[in-house]
Amino acid sequence: MAESPTVGELFKAKAVTDEQANAAVDAYLENPGTTAHPIADGYSLDLGAAVAGHAWASQVVANPESSPGLKRAAIRTAILLARAEKA
Repeated sequence: MAESPTVGELFKAKAVTDEQANAAVDAYLENPGTTAHPIADGYSLDLGAAVAGHAWASQVVANPESSPGLKRAAIRTAILLARAEKA
């Protein structure tokens, strides 16, 4: 069985737009426990697991001295590297 694509792979294939990626970042910032965020047609993403599973992003988010811009960039990186799940 083939692995699910990463959000970044879906982004490169134009199945995920910049707006959808930004909406996922916003959804995480609003509720870090989000487990089933629709990321693309037929795909969803566990946002909490995506950030928790990315060492750098989880450190940046947990650091109160991290700037909002750095937090957004770290969360977006974690999301783009995470594997989307078929919805």
